[in-house]
This record gives sequence, C-alpha cells and structure tokens, in this order.
Amino acid sequence: MVRSPLALAALATVAVPGLDAFDVRRPPRPGTDYDTAVVIDSTRQRWVVRAPQHAAAGAALEAEAVLLGLLGPEATAGRLPFAVPVPAGFAHLPEGGRATVHLEIPGQSLDIEHLQPGPGLAASLGRALAALHELPTSIVENAGLPVYDAAAYRQRRQAEVDEAARTGKVPPALLRRWESRLEDVALWRFRPTVVHGDLSTERVLVGGDTITGILHWGDACVADPADDLAWLLVAAPTEAADSIMEAYQLRRTELLDPHLVDRALLAGELALARWLLYGVRTNEAEIIDDAVAMLVDLDDHTRALDEAEAERQMA
Repeated sequence: MVRSPLALAALATVAVPGLDAFDVRRPPRPGTDYDTAVVIDSTRQRWVVRAPQHAAAGAALEAEAVLLGLLGPEATAGRLPFAVPVPAGFAHLPEGGRATVHLEIPGQSLDIEHLQPGPGLAASLGRALAALHELPTSIVENAGLPVYDAAAYRQRRQAEVDEAARTGKVPPALLRRWESRLEDVALWRFRPTVVHGDLSTERVLVGGDTITGILHWGDACVADPADDLAWLLVAAPTEAADSIMEAYQLRRTELLDPHLVDRALLAGELALARWLLYGVRTNEAEIIDDAVAMLVDLDDHTRALDEAEAERQMA
C-alpha cells in the first residue's frame, strides 16, 4: 500500500492531538519500506510522518520507536550531542501496525565527499559517533534489539563471506584476503558497543560545522563499533577521515582497540559482499553486475597495495 501525502497528513493529525495540518510535502527520496511525508502545521512547525508499507517494516518501526524513546533522554541530557527523531505520537493503521510522527530535525544531509579536515564538521562527526559508542549497552538490550559479543559477530561476518563465496562471483584472491582477516583472532578482540548499524550521508544531518541529528535507527544493535566508522573511512577524503578518527579517539573513554581501523576498513570491503548477496537474493541482475564490478575493482586495488607493500619491505 502506498499512501498519498494527504492520507499521511491525516494520520499525523490523529497521532498528535492539536496538530493542525497546513501543508504536506513528500520528501525528495521517500524510500521503499515506508510512506513518508513532511507535514507543516499552522504554526509552521514541521513534522515527519512514517507509515510502514508491509508487516516487516511495521515490526521494525515499532522496535525503532522503543529505542528512540530510550535515546531521547540521552540527547536531552547532552550525553548524545545530536538530536534523534523521538516519536511524538502514533496512529493505528486499518491493516495493522502504526504510523509514527516526530518533529523534523533541522539540518542538511552530510556531504561526505567535500568534508574538510580540522576542528569543524569532521571533528563534530567523530565526537558524535564516539558519544554514541559510549552509551550503556543496556539501552539496546532494553529495546529488544540484537546484542552480539565479539566472537558471535566474527562468526556472523564469516557466514556472510561463506555465502558470498558460494555465489562464485567473488575474486578468489579477495576471498583469501577476507578469510585471512577473519581467522586473525587478535583482530576481533573488541568491546561491543551501541552502534547505529546503517549510517550513510542521508542519515546524518548537518548544520554549519555541527552534527544536528541522526535518523533511521532500525538497524541499531550492540556490535562492533568499527561498523559505524567503515563508511567514513572508505568515502571521506583521507585528511578528513584522520580528523574524524582523532576526535573520535579523544572522546572515547575506554578505547583499547588497536585494530579498530583495520576492522572498519574490512567492514567497508564486506559491504560489497552484502550488496552482492542482496542482488542474488532478490534476483536483480543489475545489482549483481554492479556488485561484481565493484568487487573486481577492489580486488585490483588490494593487489596493487599488497605489491607496493612487498616492494617496500624488500627495499
């Protein structure tokens, strides 16, 4: 079911008593699992309404709402230096499940490719992720979301690599590289933390040189903090990534993890395996071809790095 913006505005007025809808707009990228709209009320406040398109999305939205209810006080108290979309109300749907409504968090999507090094936005991003990783893991546990210890998470990653290998579409040298790192027990000695689990430029909101909010918490869990850093180390300019990590490490109070960056870079590589598996499971040839092309490029890149390192050691 795909709901019109007007239908979503009506749900918002039910969810938040006293909300007088004046205008409604569809966001630029509405997504596929949720119908989403921005409702502007008579006082010009902006509200975001999300309604699940299927039962699985509805269950995820309910779990996310519980977590956000626990994260909200952390943001209010300043332990999280950014806002989270805490639900202000719910509206029951005829087919089951509920729509949620929250105040829109001000800010623009992060432009990671033009992120600059130094004490500004890059440092703010590092501090924001460190604060997230410092939260008590009981927050996620109390929300009923997944909790992994280091050994279980390593096994989870190994299972993904094994499944990707069975497709026959991953370059053999790349598979050997991944298996070697997964067999390195020392690499996987880490303290699990609260992680967002699905960070991207669209989920991180920016105002000036500050992170103003982080959205879409449905994949949050207790797991490897390296996962939240992977996309930054892969996509951000090198100097900016250095500033992010410096600010991150300064903000962490119990950072005794010499292999954090190594696992983050590996997580970035394994994201391509998951993209391949998604294409295989959904039988979408375009996604499979895209994943295979990126895996081949990664294989070429890692081979070049290994050869350069071998030459450096021989010199």
